[in-house]
Amino acid sequence: MTWISNLVLMVFSIACLIPFALLIISSISSETSIIQNGYSFWPEQLSGKAYHYLWEHWGELGRAYGITVFITVFGTAASLAMTSMLAYPMSRQDIPMRGFWAFLVFFTLLFNGGLVPTYLIYTQVFEIKNTIWALIVPGLLMNGFNVLLVRTFFITSVPPALMEAANIDGAGEIKTFYKIVLPLSMPIMATIGLFSAILYWNDWFNGMTYVTNPELFSIQNILNRIITDIQFLSNNSNLSNAASGELAEMPSTSVRMAIAVIGVLPILIAYPFFQKYFIKGITIGAVK
Repeated sequence: MTWISNLVLMVFSIACLIPFALLIISSISSETSIIQNGYSFWPEQLSGKAYHYLWEHWGELGRAYGITVFITVFGTAASLAMTSMLAYPMSRQDIPMRGFWAFLVFFTLLFNGGLVPTYLIYTQVFEIKNTIWALIVPGLLMNGFNVLLVRTFFITSVPPALMEAANIDGAGEIKTFYKIVLPLSMPIMATIGLFSAILYWNDWFNGMTYVTNPELFSIQNILNRIITDIQFLSNNSNLSNAASGELAEMPSTSVRMAIAVIGVLPILIAYPFFQKYFIKGITIGAVK
């Protein structure tokens, strides 16, 4: 039966890789072959015009990549710190009103103030519009589901006797948290960190809503703007003959595939380093 399970998993793994292979091949296919024959694993003609077009915009893309890497790293670290520090006291049986705080966190999963009040609060009260904080704080810095997930992990996977022994040895709550609880919680922290990093990397909504300064655009906003520009030029009929000829050679279809490759590649590279923690964290949570 083991070989059957391995065979099934192999088939599913190949099925997961096929879309990415088609994505990469389409990004290096010529515009003509895609228009005439559609997407194919064996295109009639290969072309690097899509990546050449993106290379011409590398000044914007490089800056956007730097911003995206910063908000992903800093935002994920801040999110993990805030999530774990809120989940820890909620997991302690001797903390008063722990049920009340858990209810407040759970309440945020069911109700929110809506887009307009949220926008007014962030722009007029906190004044984060056109700042780097607009890409870090709104909707991403803390998630109630992650807090409850980490709290459950602390309750079920960190032995209370171990924390009591640390207190007897003279360790305070802060030292117990950093020296005992966090080292035992690496699987769930890596899992939550991976979730947060993916959300920060793929986020385009905050940039569209709170940022109008092009110098603060993330990679997702820049790539979305490139696609919008190509669509605008393609739909603009008031072009000269020379401009029309250049537009006809523009890789509008393949460049979308190249943009998708650029957007997803860093996550594909980072995922294997977190995979063992991710699987362990999910397994422990399911068993417990």
